[in-house]
Amino acid sequence: MKERIRTLRRRWQALYHRSSIQMVLSLSFTAVAVVGLVALGLTLFLRFSHLTNTQMAENSRRVLSQVNLNLDGYLRGMMRISDTVYYQVIKDTDLAQESLVEPLDLLYEGSRDSLVSIAVFSREGGLIAATPLAALKNSVAPERESWFVTAQQKIENLHFSTPHVQNLFEDPDYRYRWVVSLSRQVELTRSGAIEGGVLLVDMSFGGIEQICKDVDLGGRQGYLYLIDSDGEIIYHPRQQLIYAGLLEENNLAASIYRDGSYTETFLGQHRQVTVKTVGYTGWKLVAVVPSETVWDDYGQLIAFFFFVVLFSVYLLVFVNLRLSGWITAPVKKLDRAVKELEAGEEQVDFDVGGPYEVEHLSHSIQSMVSTLRHLMDDIIQQEEQKRRSELDVLQSQINPHFLYNTLDSVVWMTENGKTEDAVVMLTSLARFFRISLSRGSSVIPIADELEHARNYLTIQKMRYKNKFSADITAEEGVEALYTVKLVIQPVLENAIYHGMAYADGDGEIHVRAFRSGGDVIIEVADNGPGMPESVVASLLDQNGPIAAAGAKGSGIGFRNVDRRLRLTFGPSYGLTILSEPDDGTTVRIRLPALSAEAAQKYRKEDRP
Repeated sequence: MKERIRTLRRRWQALYHRSSIQMVLSLSFTAVAVVGLVALGLTLFLRFSHLTNTQMAENSRRVLSQVNLNLDGYLRGMMRISDTVYYQVIKDTDLAQESLVEPLDLLYEGSRDSLVSIAVFSREGGLIAATPLAALKNSVAPERESWFVTAQQKIENLHFSTPHVQNLFEDPDYRYRWVVSLSRQVELTRSGAIEGGVLLVDMSFGGIEQICKDVDLGGRQGYLYLIDSDGEIIYHPRQQLIYAGLLEENNLAASIYRDGSYTETFLGQHRQVTVKTVGYTGWKLVAVVPSETVWDDYGQLIAFFFFVVLFSVYLLVFVNLRLSGWITAPVKKLDRAVKELEAGEEQVDFDVGGPYEVEHLSHSIQSMVSTLRHLMDDIIQQEEQKRRSELDVLQSQINPHFLYNTLDSVVWMTENGKTEDAVVMLTSLARFFRISLSRGSSVIPIADELEHARNYLTIQKMRYKNKFSADITAEEGVEALYTVKLVIQPVLENAIYHGMAYADGDGEIHVRAFRSGGDVIIEVADNGPGMPESVVASLLDQNGPIAAAGAKGSGIGFRNVDRRLRLTFGPSYGLTILSEPDDGTTVRIRLPALSAEAAQKYRKEDRP
């Protein structure tokens, strides 16, 4: 435990050292205020949560009251039909002289949308009159039905059954009609004598279903169902699933609830249950709202809570940042000045003002920066002079080397009487050196560099008595770009000395210039004997031996090209050698694609 505390302390210290003064001040001022705001916000949130639960329960009660009102009106309509049948038809009819069928037909026609059938039975269960269905099923004994028995027991009351399929009468349409039966005991008159009987009114269950379904309880998962006093389900939006045993409902527990709101857990789900009794029937309307739905309704409340807290925190942070910013402004300004200096800005203002300590520090830094700049300028100037000297030395190593070999060939031709060949060679040599001089510039168009290579090949083909053939091609647009001069000739020199020296008329050299992304590649390929990997690796090794003693073409020009390109353009450019024994050699010269405007930079660097 102590080790963990020490670890946390070290982390806090590291964070403290990485933080700015303004951040430390702002966080310190803000932390206390935020703790108070969060405590206040949680208190308000809990209070509002309670009010939301209360509001949800009140909303459920209002919905249930409306449904109860509609259901009560529907049931009272059925009761009025029952009362009309009893008091205006049955009591005024002597069964010995008159029939109940015609009056029942009239009443049925007036309420056929909500009725399925009206029937009157004797005390023993015999059918006296019925409409519109009048044929009892042979297998039915009305006196044993629950509605009949209950009506006999509850003489003064009406009895409403649970939903069931009408199964008393033969239906000529063979339809299965779901009904709720209203039954009551009645007094029948026969030849002036009073005898008992039962009136049955079968209501269409669709009327009750229409009232209860599509009730909005303020959530997509909330629903309402209807039960009788014993907990039997009269209506449920998923009634068929419950009857099939695929779904369960907590209806038996709800049957003992009094009117009001409750919180219960059923099948692992927390939910709010609101109960409302339907008048004199003993039925109960039950509204169920899962807790998830209640929390969904907290969305606006939570959003408001977070908005208030975040806005308050933002306001505090803003004020604290302004205050701490005012305190730390001189230090931050000094820090920005140092960063500008690190980024390479030439003119940096270190006059930051502020307290005496900060102002004194800024003057000291400014004095130190001035001294460092003078020292850096001296070092840069020395390095530039050194680099120019290296390039001049490398350049001077190329021309005398080639000039010596060419003049040696001219002397040989003259001594052997080949005056015309000597003239051609000297003419090519003149053109060669005219391009080499290039008015003192070391950066020339690639077109001139390729022409320089053609003159060189003319001279060498004459020296080697056409032992090899050569061609030079360039991709469209490449010749207009610029390059450091004398980069192809040293490579050609190595290709001739090492690749074509022993060729017998079948030697080939191909020079090709083309674009590769933002670079230019000048490729020199020959079909000479090639080189082993060890030799290839040593050719560009600036610290390795130049060549074997006595070897033709020491390779100094080859390395000089690579080094000049790297000194001028950077380490990404230079030479790449691809060679294997008996498979020829390919040398790739990689240059940046320089336009005339971009080449001006490198021309300026060459000026003293």
